[in-house]
Amino acid sequence: MAEAISGVPDPEVPVISIADLGILRAVEVDEQAHAVTVTITPTYSGCPAMEAIASRIAFEAGRLGYSADVVTQLSPPWTTDWMTDDGRAALQRFGIAPPGPAQAGERHGPVALQLTRRLVACPRCGSTDTTEIAHFGSTACKALRRCDACLEPFDEFKAL
Repeated sequence: MAEAISGVPDPEVPVISIADLGILRAVEVDEQAHAVTVTITPTYSGCPAMEAIASRIAFEAGRLGYSADVVTQLSPPWTTDWMTDDGRAALQRFGIAPPGPAQAGERHGPVALQLTRRLVACPRCGSTDTTEIAHFGSTACKALRRCDACLEPFDEFKAL
């Protein structure tokens, strides 16, 4: 059961599973009741994909003869640090620049100011000579970038 749930693809970026994305927090199986409780954390509180993910979890559980209760957990908030290395590699192969590490430390108080240029490598040619074209790409959790070396546009999965 846990394997079937772990393999549910993200509907916005179907090359990565909800487990590799890091939004799958827990899978509790009650064999006697043929029920499963799945806890997920959205990438951000308004993520429109959560309903589709919950429906797919219910479908996968039903396919195996189980009912599913999907619980959304907002705290602690999701971070790109929860993504697996396999998930990052899948994004790279798909042409999306995977996120770097999120800012270390507590997430309280003022936002730190960075005066350095953040380098994002092109997933096609590897050059770090890239430019952000739009802060929001095909989804709110991605930015649209252009590689100034190979001139190809690409999505960057933002570090949160």
